[in-house]
Amino acid sequence: MSMFKQTFILVLASTSLLFGFTSLAQTQGAGLGTPVSESLLENFDQVVEPDGSGLPEGNGTALEGKLVYDEKCQVCHGAEGEGTSGNTRIVGGDINSSGNPIRTVGSFWPWASTIFDYVRRAMPTDAPKSLTDTEVYQVTAYVLYMNGIINQSTVLNSDSLAAIEMPNRDGFIDRSQVQ
Repeated sequence: MSMFKQTFILVLASTSLLFGFTSLAQTQGAGLGTPVSESLLENFDQVVEPDGSGLPEGNGTALEGKLVYDEKCQVCHGAEGEGTSGNTRIVGGDINSSGNPIRTVGSFWPWASTIFDYVRRAMPTDAPKSLTDTEVYQVTAYVLYMNGIINQSTVLNSDSLAAIEMPNRDGFIDRSQVQ
């Protein structure tokens, strides 16, 4: 039997086996996990857009945010936002530097709403989505304050956060669609 025929038979047998397992899983269920209820999905994928649409109720200041930051963020991002590695630095940086630019909240991020969205979804890294919306407003205010973008008593809410002009707003190049 030729090498081509052997390969073809092997591929055909593998495909049949795969379809057999798929068919069995569909008729008997895969037996993995439990169905997700609508109530669990309700808050799963909340998105805050650059224009601020999707921001929830709540508010916070940098003064309040420092307390949350010290307790839940400082271990990775450092006392002054200097970070414990290049990936955790959130203050300083210069996007126009001659070497590799240091991309931080103040030097790179184009919209303040992105900070809120990211913190709410992913922080702290050991307990994502564990902060309340009020805590997220507070931490976002503190991060913006550390970057010199707002003062420590500015109250962030859905209106004021969306109105913040970030330093790199006009310099940001969205490469998310580049292939």
